[in-house]
Amino acid sequence: MTLSVDIADVSLTYKGDGGGVLALKGTSLNVAQGEFAAVVGPSGCGKSSLMKLVTGLVRPDSGEITIFGERTRGPVKIAGMAFQNPNLLPWRKVIDNVLLPLEIVAPHRSRFRREKAHYRELAEGLLKTVGLTGFGNRYPWELSGGMQQRVSLCRALIHQPALLMLDEPFAALDAFTREELWCVLRDLWQKLRFTVILVTHDLREAAFLADNIFVMSARPGRIVLTKPVDLPRPRELDVCFAPHFVDIVHELRGKIAEVRNA
Repeated sequence: MTLSVDIADVSLTYKGDGGGVLALKGTSLNVAQGEFAAVVGPSGCGKSSLMKLVTGLVRPDSGEITIFGERTRGPVKIAGMAFQNPNLLPWRKVIDNVLLPLEIVAPHRSRFRREKAHYRELAEGLLKTVGLTGFGNRYPWELSGGMQQRVSLCRALIHQPALLMLDEPFAALDAFTREELWCVLRDLWQKLRFTVILVTHDLREAAFLADNIFVMSARPGRIVLTKPVDLPRPRELDVCFAPHFVDIVHELRGKIAEVRNA
């Protein structure tokens, strides 16, 4: 098995005037190349801290994080990121929001101007994949919340990252839009086969999308359960009503209740 992400016995403390907060302690998990992994757990357990560590935005107090065979020493350039808030720049059109990482991330930034036509073609292709053909020249404020989140996914993927980190990307959306975007993300992943780590509170979302689900304890966070999702792919939304799917969600909910009250 080729690993994309190897987190080995990592601990992290946030220091402040009122004393330190131990967010993670002895946390370990492995994600294989091309795997879709989800991380769930009680509020405040350190899920988002784990994401910051993997992408190199913060450094651990102890332990090692290895991404595609290299220890992290700073921001990981091969990762794309999307969050609960799409964070689109309101003064830039949709196509220019999608292209933004290429203006920043090496090696694309050095050739962006001379290859802009090629990059625009790639961006238009991504927008077509997520159902936004013809919306490239609109501004973010002209789009619905669900459409803005589709743009955010395109922006996260435009530089063809090997690793996609998602922090509650659909949490602010209504139930129907959220499920629609589950299918958009499913189709993108099945087409491109990048590695995904999804942080979510939605257990149905985790079970529908993931190959493996990692359950974290209450703070300080650590992995207390790795749950394989043995549902055949490709998955349609009807699977959410299947007895085995419901059993998986109930098992996850029971484990989180156990660690939250421990």
